Amino acid sequence: MAGPGEPPEGTPEGVPGGGEDEYRSVVFDESFVRAARLQEFSAQERLDDHLPAVRSRRPWSRISGSKQALVLVLLIALAFATAIYMGVRHPYQQAAGPTAEPLRITLIPLAPRGTVPGGAPAELFQHSPAAEYRVGAEGVTLPAARATRSFSDSQVVAALDSAKEYIVRSSLDPEVLSGQSVRPVRVLIDPDQAAQFDRSLERPADDGRHAATGWLVRFDRQVALADPGIRVHGALTVSQVGANHLEIVGDHTFVYAVRAAEGGDAGSDRASLFTVRREVRFRFDHEDLRDHRVELLNASVQAGPLACAADSAGHLRPLLAGQDAKGDAPAGTDPYAPGRPATSLCGVLETSAQPSP
Repeated sequence: MAGPGEPPEGTPEGVPGGGEDEYRSVVFDESFVRAARLQEFSAQERLDDHLPAVRSRRPWSRISGSKQALVLVLLIALAFATAIYMGVRHPYQQAAGPTAEPLRITLIPLAPRGTVPGGAPAELFQHSPAAEYRVGAEGVTLPAARATRSFSDSQVVAALDSAKEYIVRSSLDPEVLSGQSVRPVRVLIDPDQAAQFDRSLERPADDGRHAATGWLVRFDRQVALADPGIRVHGALTVSQVGANHLEIVGDHTFVYAVRAAEGGDAGSDRASLFTVRREVRFRFDHEDLRDHRVELLNASVQAGPLACAADSAGHLRPLLAGQDAKGDAPAGTDPYAPGRPATSLCGVLETSAQPSP
């Protein structure tokens, strides 16, 4: 008889210790059992013995959890980036405003009562109301900048700087005054007003929209500066208009010493003073400040001594020393006359505005 635990036929030959000795080195601990995959076969699988005993899981089923985690991470990152963007965005930034309106221009020549005084530039300035005016860009002073409802201190300063730069370039730049160049002024103009600016320079007209001398100060070629030191006096004021616009008004008086240019009409070699009063109204939105450009709403210009009959839309042609208006007083207006009302204006230059003898 076989011993206890042994098969009835006895221990197989050639196998030491019998069949159990072959598996004595394999230990099936608890972790191994828990990690084992169990697969219950379907009825069809039981019938089809050629199918694999264990069904393989599809690749997408193993990574679906990873995909969900990735999507969640992306959503969190997007929300975090949006929060940062909204946090660092400028608190005063607003939507862009409407397109720029056309500039409205008023040009008033001032005719002298008698002959134009002449002399050396220094003496003329000394005996004129411009005796205490500053020279050049120093006369275009900036007020203290204070934040408004929608604009910070730095934005108000930027608007003032742009307005001053435009005034200086359009009234004091020698190349602009002589008519040699308009680019220093044009590069500052709002793109929506560029077409009107170009039209005013190419085909000037005293129609309230297209006078070149409303955009800038430009002398006729027969006139030249007798002294580069232009006297300037005036002020800039700032206010907020509406929710998204700053409005700056520049009101300045410019006094030029002029003479006849070489090759021009015969005239006195003495210098004379020519005065231009410019009131320019600017409007700025956040986009204008970002791009360093200006939008002009109104330009009111009074200049003399000029003849009322002179066409001042394209160039200013001052009456020089010893000249007079020759009875060219402001033209009368007949309210009974048919047709379109007259739009051209002319004033009289007070004697006190001229240099004293």
